Parts: sequence; structure tokens; C-alpha cells
Amino acid sequence: MNKLISNLILITAFLTFNFGYSWGTTGHRIVAEIAENHLSGHAKRQLKKIIGGQKLAYWANWPDYIKADTTGVWKPTEKWHYVNINPQPNRKTFTDSLIAQSGPNLYTQIKTLSAQIKDKNTSKKDKEIALRFLIHLVGDLAQPLHVGRAEDLGGNTIKLKFFGDNTNLHSLWDSKLVDSQKYSFSEYARVLDVKSKEENRQIQSGSLEDWFFDSHQMANRIYSQTAAGTSYSYDYNYKFQPLLERQLLYGGLRLAKILNEVL
Repeated sequence: MNKLISNLILITAFLTFNFGYSWGTTGHRIVAEIAENHLSGHAKRQLKKIIGGQKLAYWANWPDYIKADTTGVWKPTEKWHYVNINPQPNRKTFTDSLIAQSGPNLYTQIKTLSAQIKDKNTSKKDKEIALRFLIHLVGDLAQPLHVGRAEDLGGNTIKLKFFGDNTNLHSLWDSKLVDSQKYSFSEYARVLDVKSKEENRQIQSGSLEDWFFDSHQMANRIYSQTAAGTSYSYDYNYKFQPLLERQLLYGGLRLAKILNEVL
């Protein structure tokens, strides 16, 4: 059993809640496809050595798929997909709250996985698994409700309707809003990835903590403009399509920056 799996088993005691899926298959593949468009030549060569010839989009949903595993080996990773933080008034109080979170979470694991991939002593197999997770978790970071409130589990307990279907706020942002655009993941990636090099550099600027605060602010905006128990349709899409597309693009560009750095 490799070192990564051993570490997963050791932290099982900390984990109690299955948070659910994230961005859906389409959203995660969009983020991965955009990221692949912005990889350096060196990063592409290193990726090929570690994960072979498959595109990033192929692995983008693997950390969600393994939740169906019945052995329990991967169950500890369920808490890696999010961090619950109640609304904070400014960057400093947010960062203090982020760092104070106990146990493994989205923030700690993006840092840990990045370090594992960068470490020359990490085995090829562990690097491959870490990459599969990192591709996915940076996508999770771009989904604002993965940096949402603890009291409603990132919107999971906020019930509403979307085009007549019963859902919740988290699920709406994970998949329903993305899928309602009716693009394939590759089509949507091409539609969104049209910024200038300077605009891309600006999106990729800042620290990991800055990016978490950015998603947290977007989550607060979503909360403030979404009423529990309401039936939404085209009105919600009109209001939030620009924010949805911003987050997908930002996730892809920021994933590319991380991969270019760690590889």
C-alpha cells in the first residue's frame, strides 16, 4: 500500500460528512480543458510522464467517481472537497478563519497535494493520484459554495426549484446551472477562454488565500440573491450566468498556474 493511501486511512477518524459532488462532470471538464490550454511546454511533458497521454479533462471527475468505492479506502477524501466558512467581513478575518479550520479540507489539501507533486521524492504512483485530486480540487475551489457557510453545508440544505425540479442551492451550482447552458465541456471551454494574455495574468495573480477569499465573496453574493423555497428558471440564469462563467474560467486559469508551478 503506497504512502498516500496509508495517510488516507490514518485520517479517517476526522471525517463524518459526505459533502456531495461538485461542478458536475461538465463543469470540472471545462475547468480542466481551459487549464490544459495554458500549460507550459515543460508542464505538458511532465504530465505525460506521470499520467500518460490522457487529457486533464479525462481525470477531472475521478475524485468524485471514487466516492462509489465500497472498500472505504477513499472515504477520508470526501472532506477534501470543501471548507465551510461563515461570512467574513474582510480578507484578514477570512484568512484567519480559513487557517483555523481543523482537519483536512479543500485548503489544506490543495497545498498538500501541490507539495507532494513538487517533491522529487514522491513516487510516480503517488504523484499520479495527487494530480488527479489536484485537478479536481482546484475546480472545487472555483465553485463558490465549496467555500460556503457551515450552517447550511454550503447551500445543501437550502431547498428551491429550478425549471420546476426540486433541488438545493449547492446542487444548482454544481451542475444544473452549468448543464442548462447546453454546451459540451469542450464547446464551453472554447467559448469562455477568450481573454487576452494580460487579462489571464491578472486572473492568475495573487495567492491561494486570495483565491479562496474571492470564491468566498462570490458565495456571499449568491446567498444574498437566492431565496430559499423560491422557484427559479430563466430569471436565475440571466442573473448568474456571468458569475458562473467567470468562475469556470478563473478555475481553469488558476489550475494552469498551479500545475505550471508544481511541475
